[in-house]
Amino acid sequence: MAPTTSTSEPLAFTAFYNIIDGRREESRATRRTVNPATLGENPDVPVSTLEDVNKAVEAAQRAVKVWAEVPWSERQKAIEDFADALESHTDDFAQMLVKEQGKPIFWAKNEIGTGVHFLRGVAKLTLSGEVIEDTKERKIVTRYSPLGVSVGIVPWNYPVFIASAKMAPALLTGNAFILKSSPFTPYCNLKMAELGLRFFPPGVFQALSGDDDLGPWLTTHPGINMINFTGSAPNGKKILKACSDTLKRVTLELGGNDPAIICADVDPAAIVPRIALFSFCNAGQICMSIKRLYVHESVYDQVLSNLVEHVKALTLGVGETSYAGPVTNEAQYERVKGFFESVEKDQLTVATGGTKPLTDRKGFYLPLTIVDNPPDEAKVVREEQFGPVLPLMKWSDESDVIQRANDTETGLGASVWTRDEAQATRIAKQLQAGNIWINTHAEIEPIAPFGGYKQSGLRSDYGVEGLKTFCNLQSVYTRPG
Repeated sequence: MAPTTSTSEPLAFTAFYNIIDGRREESRATRRTVNPATLGENPDVPVSTLEDVNKAVEAAQRAVKVWAEVPWSERQKAIEDFADALESHTDDFAQMLVKEQGKPIFWAKNEIGTGVHFLRGVAKLTLSGEVIEDTKERKIVTRYSPLGVSVGIVPWNYPVFIASAKMAPALLTGNAFILKSSPFTPYCNLKMAELGLRFFPPGVFQALSGDDDLGPWLTTHPGINMINFTGSAPNGKKILKACSDTLKRVTLELGGNDPAIICADVDPAAIVPRIALFSFCNAGQICMSIKRLYVHESVYDQVLSNLVEHVKALTLGVGETSYAGPVTNEAQYERVKGFFESVEKDQLTVATGGTKPLTDRKGFYLPLTIVDNPPDEAKVVREEQFGPVLPLMKWSDESDVIQRANDTETGLGASVWTRDEAQATRIAKQLQAGNIWINTHAEIEPIAPFGGYKQSGLRSDYGVEGLKTFCNLQSVYTRPG
């Protein structure tokens, strides 16, 4: 199998197509998204039909039979070459990402770089079976084989990074991969698959853009073997139900209401810039960002005052010097406004920011807001905000703050901030989350598994564990002939 386009063919960010069976495919209908920073219209993108879905699945089924037989080293090389090409187009992808997602250009380039890092990191991984028993009478070994046709359903907050982190393990393990973009951010995902035409044979890496019908068509399709989804818990539950009729394998990476516990011995001035970064980067639209900040009462006032001053200095916009952009789409904008309204209704104390949308600029901009010591039952504490609002709460008793931190239906991440290693270890081992950070937050690597407790997901992405989710596990018993 050979790629279908040459490396010299330009990648133009003016026209966008579905990528099906090694070709750029137009659709009968198109739609447009809105630039969240200007409210201007972005270009046309396809609205896939069921016929498009069937064509993509049939192409993937043909392709995987051959791709699965390509040596591991050659699949590694194809992914590495794709990563190099993506990196060479950083500026083009970043400019488009700003227009469709709304993050500032610095963070858009950072996202492309993170995607490249994960592509390269995953490509270095290996997956081998295990010898369970090896005697004169019998040998038992395990081995892994690809599931077949896999689909990656990618959210709108980090479309390039998350697409990279899904496609790499799928393709490395010998699967065919169909990328389903969010209706809010289809542009970069379609161009990623178009770029992939240079490195992957027809049907191995495809991409579809569509409306609300596309997801259900894919999750119920009998020719698809696996769904890897990142997004909200309610949508994850719908996907799990939809996949049950055909018993598809499912990996779900869902939301979280991540707590960070600040202990009494911290240096407030030293930790505040990192706390702000992990709370307000991407306008707070990160599944594993800090959503609840529990600060020991002895340093609460210092942390609060330092954090307020730091956040006041952060600039909004999408330019080179901007820190945070707008909320990505109108639906999320309205949802986050509901948190601001609840703060006002409950007469909570706003330390900085405000409860009103910013009216001095176009776009879905909301102020970076800190809420001072709200009660635990407040909406802004109980629910994942996924926006630029952060509640700070006081604590004094260690066992009590651990209970409060764990008092949520989700468990994606949590962090402990202290210079006392014993305290950090003691608290961290009691936190109910799939990812624990000490004196940092939201760090992830392609070599380490990433998953959640409770309603934050099923199975794990990344690392060798992530490779396994795209595979069938076989046990092979052999006796002498």
